[in-house]
Amino acid sequence: MSASAAKSNPGFLTRFFLGWRGDLGINQLAFLLNIPTVVILILLIAYPLGYAFYLSVHEVTLSTLRSGETPFAGLKNYFTVLQDPLFLTTLGRTLVMGLLSVFLMLAIGLFVAMGMNMEHSRISYVTRALVLMPWAVPPIANGLMWSFIFNSRYGHLNSTLYSLGLIDSFIRFLSDPTLAFMAVIIAYVWRVVPFSALLYHAALAGIPKEIYEAAEVDGANSWQQFWRITLPLLRPVTAVLLILRTAFALMIFDEVFALTSGGPGDSTWTAAWYSYWTSFRLIRFDTGSAAAFILAVVIGFFAWVYIRFVYRRMEE
Repeated sequence: MSASAAKSNPGFLTRFFLGWRGDLGINQLAFLLNIPTVVILILLIAYPLGYAFYLSVHEVTLSTLRSGETPFAGLKNYFTVLQDPLFLTTLGRTLVMGLLSVFLMLAIGLFVAMGMNMEHSRISYVTRALVLMPWAVPPIANGLMWSFIFNSRYGHLNSTLYSLGLIDSFIRFLSDPTLAFMAVIIAYVWRVVPFSALLYHAALAGIPKEIYEAAEVDGANSWQQFWRITLPLLRPVTAVLLILRTAFALMIFDEVFALTSGGPGDSTWTAAWYSYWTSFRLIRFDTGSAAAFILAVVIGFFAWVYIRFVYRRMEE
């Protein structure tokens, strides 16, 4: 083939990467470019979800797995889960734990972001250097780290409180239902605060300084500027954080697994832990999958509420 002919008829790879529109239209090019992403989503998300739904509508127990038959059960597993008092209790506890952790994450994240946003302050450099450390810690490692902190025998928290004379004897943080519940929340909030802090920091950096200067001229103090200027301008970011972090907070599992394993008793059981325990400890993959899908519906409801009544209102 001559050089002129090759130039007028480029190969497939040339058309693919350069977007040449000869016999390969822009729609076909977009389709080809998205094939790898579609395949990955199918393998990593769609297939596991589809298989989990299959398990939730069939009878999949240790006996049926041994026999090789998994009879169709319809919605029986869902009704079984919804009639279980333990699941209803854990679901309510999950809602309390999730909403409380989201509130603490927003409040602490905003406080840290404002410290990071301070100009000519040494604390801003310190917070910028340290804020990413919790975010870089894997969830399981984070739970194990806090289990050492709260340990009743050699925990660092007990040692510190005892050396300061604040307690007479070591406190069994992970053996008391209320303290264990709060320990899980503290461990989770510590891990997710950097996410909200970084988003709030970016939003604060985008607020024009002229607004605060004009407010100072009008006689507004720092507290009034915070309530009348900062918080209203941060509402879109707050809405996004509410949507994202509420969904993840309702799926708390790693900290429960590493810290308490659901104990003492069932005081720190969450809906995700209930699904795990039912599936892999009781070998009831059918009801465990049904519990997971019920939790997904609850998360979807909260996301819909936030989008419908919070995010859209923020945009307006």
